Amino acid sequence: MSLSAMPVEQLADSAYNKENYTEAIRLYNESLKENGRNSDVYYNLGNAWYRSGNVAQAVLAYERALRVDPSNADARTNLDFVNSRLEDKPEDNNSFLTRAHVSVVTAMSANAWAWTAFIVFVMLCGAAAVYIFSSNVMVRKAGFFSGILLLILAVYFVVVASDASSRVNDHDEAIVTAPSTLLNSVPRQPKQTEKVVPLHQGTKVEIIDSVSTPDDPVSPRWYNVRINGSNSAWLRGTDVERI
Repeated sequence: MSLSAMPVEQLADSAYNKENYTEAIRLYNESLKENGRNSDVYYNLGNAWYRSGNVAQAVLAYERALRVDPSNADARTNLDFVNSRLEDKPEDNNSFLTRAHVSVVTAMSANAWAWTAFIVFVMLCGAAAVYIFSSNVMVRKAGFFSGILLLILAVYFVVVASDASSRVNDHDEAIVTAPSTLLNSVPRQPKQTEKVVPLHQGTKVEIIDSVSTPDDPVSPRWYNVRINGSNSAWLRGTDVERI
Protein backbone atom coordinates (compact mmCIF):
# COMPACT_ATOMS: atom_id res chain seq x y z
CA MET A 1 0.00 0.00 0.00
CA SER A 2 1.37 3.42 -0.94
CA LEU A 3 1.59 6.15 1.66
CA SER A 4 -1.07 8.17 -0.12
CA ALA A 5 -3.49 5.25 0.15
CA MET A 6 -2.96 4.74 3.88
CA PRO A 7 -5.60 6.01 6.33
CA VAL A 8 -4.72 9.35 7.88
CA GLU A 9 -4.45 7.86 11.36
CA GLN A 10 -1.90 5.29 10.17
CA LEU A 11 0.10 8.05 8.51
CA ALA A 12 0.00 9.96 11.80
CA ASP A 13 1.17 6.89 13.73
CA SER A 14 4.00 6.44 11.23
CA ALA A 15 5.07 10.08 11.62
CA TYR A 16 4.94 9.72 15.41
CA ASN A 17 7.08 6.57 15.35
CA LYS A 18 9.62 8.47 13.24
CA GLU A 19 9.60 11.22 15.89
CA ASN A 20 8.18 13.69 13.37
CA TYR A 21 5.78 15.06 15.96
CA THR A 22 4.80 18.20 14.05
CA GLU A 23 3.56 16.09 11.13
CA ALA A 24 1.90 13.62 13.49
CA ILE A 25 -0.02 16.45 15.17
CA ARG A 26 -1.19 17.76 11.80
CA LEU A 27 -2.34 14.31 10.69
CA TYR A 28 -4.07 13.43 13.97
CA ASN A 29 -5.99 16.72 13.76
CA GLU A 30 -6.85 15.91 10.15
CA SER A 31 -8.15 12.51 11.25
CA LEU A 32 -10.34 14.13 13.91
CA LYS A 33 -11.68 16.59 11.36
CA GLU A 34 -12.48 13.85 8.83
CA ASN A 35 -13.76 11.12 11.15
CA GLY A 36 -15.07 12.99 14.19
CA ARG A 37 -14.03 12.76 17.82
CA ASN A 38 -12.18 9.62 18.81
CA SER A 39 -10.69 8.95 22.23
CA ASP A 40 -7.68 7.00 20.94
CA VAL A 41 -6.84 9.66 18.37
CA TYR A 42 -7.04 12.38 21.02
CA TYR A 43 -4.79 10.24 23.23
CA ASN A 44 -2.21 9.86 20.46
CA LEU A 45 -2.48 13.57 19.72
CA GLY A 46 -1.78 14.31 23.37
CA ASN A 47 1.33 12.14 23.25
CA ALA A 48 2.56 13.95 20.15
CA TRP A 49 1.97 17.35 21.74
CA TYR A 50 3.81 16.29 24.89
CA ARG A 51 6.74 14.93 22.90
CA SER A 52 6.90 18.22 21.00
CA GLY A 53 7.12 20.11 24.30
CA ASN A 54 3.63 21.66 24.42
CA VAL A 55 2.18 20.47 27.73
CA ALA A 56 -0.92 22.69 27.52
CA GLN A 57 -2.08 21.15 24.24
CA ALA A 58 -1.20 17.69 25.62
CA VAL A 59 -3.48 18.28 28.63
CA LEU A 60 -6.22 19.56 26.31
CA ALA A 61 -5.99 16.45 24.09
CA TYR A 62 -6.02 14.04 27.05
CA GLU A 63 -9.02 15.85 28.55
CA ARG A 64 -10.86 15.54 25.24
CA ALA A 65 -9.97 11.85 25.04
CA LEU A 66 -11.58 11.32 28.45
CA ARG A 67 -14.65 13.35 27.48
CA VAL A 68 -15.26 10.90 24.64
CA ASP A 69 -14.34 7.79 26.66
CA PRO A 70 -13.87 8.18 30.44
CA SER A 71 -12.62 4.58 30.62
CA ASN A 72 -9.53 5.38 28.52
CA ALA A 73 -7.02 4.40 31.22
CA ASP A 74 -3.96 5.37 29.15
CA ALA A 75 -5.26 8.90 28.64
CA ARG A 76 -6.07 9.24 32.35
CA THR A 77 -2.62 7.96 33.35
CA ASN A 78 -0.84 10.36 31.01
CA LEU A 79 -3.07 13.26 32.05
CA ASP A 80 -2.28 12.64 35.72
CA PHE A 81 1.43 12.48 34.88
CA VAL A 82 1.41 15.75 32.92
CA ASN A 83 -0.72 17.49 35.56
CA SER A 84 1.81 16.48 38.22
CA ARG A 85 4.47 18.41 36.31
CA LEU A 86 2.49 21.63 35.86
CA GLU A 87 3.61 24.77 37.61
CA ASP A 88 0.16 25.52 39.06
CA LYS A 89 -1.43 22.95 41.39
CA PRO A 90 -4.46 24.73 42.90
CA GLU A 91 -6.28 23.02 45.76
CA ASP A 92 -9.76 21.68 45.10
CA ASN A 93 -12.23 23.82 47.06
CA ASN A 94 -15.30 21.87 46.00
CA SER A 95 -17.22 20.00 48.67
CA PHE A 96 -16.56 16.33 49.32
CA LEU A 97 -19.92 15.36 47.83
CA THR A 98 -19.26 17.38 44.68
CA ARG A 99 -15.85 15.79 44.22
CA ALA A 100 -17.29 12.33 44.84
CA HIS A 101 -20.11 12.87 42.32
CA VAL A 102 -17.70 14.11 39.65
CA SER A 103 -15.49 11.07 40.26
CA VAL A 104 -18.48 8.78 39.75
CA VAL A 105 -19.65 10.61 36.60
CA THR A 106 -16.21 10.44 35.01
CA ALA A 107 -15.60 6.80 35.94
CA MET A 108 -17.55 5.39 32.96
CA SER A 109 -19.27 6.48 29.77
CA ALA A 110 -22.90 7.62 29.68
CA ASN A 111 -23.92 4.36 27.98
CA ALA A 112 -22.21 2.31 30.67
CA TRP A 113 -24.03 4.22 33.41
CA ALA A 114 -27.32 3.87 31.54
CA TRP A 115 -26.86 0.09 31.42
CA THR A 116 -25.95 0.11 35.11
CA ALA A 117 -29.18 1.98 35.88
CA PHE A 118 -31.13 -0.55 33.79
CA ILE A 119 -29.59 -3.52 35.59
CA VAL A 120 -30.35 -1.96 38.97
CA PHE A 121 -33.93 -1.33 37.81
CA VAL A 122 -34.30 -5.01 36.88
CA MET A 123 -33.02 -5.94 40.35
CA LEU A 124 -35.55 -3.50 41.80
CA CYS A 125 -38.34 -5.30 39.95
CA GLY A 126 -37.08 -8.57 41.39
CA ALA A 127 -37.07 -7.14 44.92
CA ALA A 128 -40.61 -5.83 44.38
CA ALA A 129 -41.73 -9.28 43.19
CA VAL A 130 -40.23 -10.88 46.30
CA TYR A 131 -42.06 -8.41 48.53
CA ILE A 132 -45.40 -8.88 46.75
CA PHE A 133 -45.45 -12.63 46.25
CA SER A 134 -43.45 -14.08 49.13
CA SER A 135 -45.39 -15.47 52.11
CA ASN A 136 -42.35 -15.37 54.40
CA VAL A 137 -42.31 -12.24 56.56
CA MET A 138 -38.49 -12.04 56.79
CA VAL A 139 -38.12 -12.50 53.03
CA ARG A 140 -40.73 -9.80 52.40
CA LYS A 141 -38.88 -7.39 54.71
CA ALA A 142 -35.65 -8.14 52.86
CA GLY A 143 -37.38 -7.49 49.54
CA PHE A 144 -38.90 -4.25 50.85
CA PHE A 145 -35.71 -2.71 52.20
CA SER A 146 -33.65 -3.97 49.27
CA GLY A 147 -36.20 -2.39 46.95
CA ILE A 148 -35.84 0.99 48.66
CA LEU A 149 -32.06 0.86 48.34
CA LEU A 150 -32.23 -0.25 44.71
CA LEU A 151 -34.75 2.50 43.92
CA ILE A 152 -32.37 5.13 45.31
CA LEU A 153 -29.47 3.65 43.34
CA ALA A 154 -31.50 3.42 40.12
CA VAL A 155 -32.53 7.08 40.35
CA TYR A 156 -28.97 8.16 41.15
CA PHE A 157 -27.48 6.17 38.27
CA VAL A 158 -29.99 7.75 35.88
CA VAL A 159 -28.79 11.16 37.09
CA VAL A 160 -25.17 10.05 36.66
CA ALA A 161 -25.87 8.79 33.13
CA SER A 162 -27.52 12.10 32.26
CA ASP A 163 -24.60 14.11 33.68
CA ALA A 164 -22.09 11.89 31.86
CA SER A 165 -23.97 12.38 28.59
CA SER A 166 -24.09 16.15 29.05
CA ARG A 167 -20.40 16.23 29.90
CA VAL A 168 -19.43 14.86 26.47
CA ASN A 169 -20.73 18.01 24.77
CA ASP A 170 -20.09 20.40 27.65
CA HIS A 171 -17.58 23.11 26.78
CA ASP A 172 -17.69 25.03 30.05
CA GLU A 173 -14.19 23.91 30.99
CA ALA A 174 -11.02 25.13 29.33
CA ILE A 175 -7.26 24.77 29.49
CA VAL A 176 -4.82 27.67 29.75
CA THR A 177 -2.83 27.39 26.52
CA ALA A 178 -0.76 30.57 26.85
CA PRO A 179 2.58 30.21 28.66
CA SER A 180 1.08 32.41 31.39
CA THR A 181 -1.92 34.64 31.95
CA LEU A 182 -3.30 36.87 34.68
CA LEU A 183 -6.46 36.54 36.74
CA ASN A 184 -8.05 39.93 37.30
CA SER A 185 -11.09 41.15 39.23
CA VAL A 186 -12.47 42.94 36.14
CA PRO A 187 -12.57 41.98 32.43
CA ARG A 188 -9.74 44.18 31.19
CA GLN A 189 -5.99 44.35 31.18
CA PRO A 190 -4.96 44.95 34.82
CA LYS A 191 -3.25 48.16 35.82
CA GLN A 192 0.14 48.04 37.48
CA THR A 193 -1.36 49.00 40.83
CA GLU A 194 -3.98 46.25 40.77
CA LYS A 195 -3.47 42.91 42.47
CA VAL A 196 -3.48 40.01 40.01
CA VAL A 197 -2.88 36.27 40.22
CA PRO A 198 -0.64 34.61 37.62
CA LEU A 199 -1.77 31.38 36.00
CA HIS A 200 0.35 29.12 33.84
CA GLN A 201 -0.17 26.78 30.91
CA GLY A 202 -2.02 23.52 31.37
CA THR A 203 -4.26 24.68 34.23
CA LYS A 204 -7.92 23.73 33.93
CA VAL A 205 -10.54 26.42 34.53
CA GLU A 206 -14.33 26.42 34.61
CA ILE A 207 -15.93 29.14 32.49
CA ILE A 208 -18.97 30.59 34.23
CA ASP A 209 -19.47 33.76 32.20
CA SER A 210 -18.00 35.71 29.31
CA VAL A 211 -18.07 39.23 27.97
CA SER A 212 -17.28 40.51 24.50
CA THR A 213 -14.80 43.38 24.34
CA PRO A 214 -14.34 44.14 20.60
CA ASP A 215 -12.59 47.45 21.32
CA ASP A 216 -10.06 45.83 23.65
CA PRO A 217 -6.67 45.69 21.87
CA VAL A 218 -5.53 42.88 24.19
CA SER A 219 -8.40 40.40 23.88
CA PRO A 220 -11.81 40.60 22.11
CA ARG A 221 -13.36 38.38 24.82
CA TRP A 222 -12.82 37.85 28.53
CA TYR A 223 -13.91 34.82 30.55
CA ASN A 224 -15.06 34.77 34.15
CA VAL A 225 -13.59 31.54 35.49
CA ARG A 226 -13.25 29.41 38.59
CA ILE A 227 -10.47 26.97 39.41
CA ASN A 228 -11.45 23.92 41.48
CA GLY A 229 -14.46 25.70 42.96
CA SER A 230 -12.50 28.78 44.08
CA ASN A 231 -13.68 32.39 43.79
CA SER A 232 -14.19 33.62 40.25
CA ALA A 233 -11.89 35.96 38.34
CA TRP A 234 -11.43 37.21 34.78
CA LEU A 235 -8.83 36.20 32.21
CA ARG A 236 -8.23 36.81 28.51
CA GLY A 237 -10.26 34.53 26.23
CA THR A 238 -7.28 34.29 23.89
CA ASP A 239 -5.24 32.58 26.62
CA VAL A 240 -7.48 29.51 26.99
CA GLU A 241 -9.05 26.87 24.77
CA ARG A 242 -12.29 25.11 25.62
CA ILE A 243 -12.14 21.34 26.13
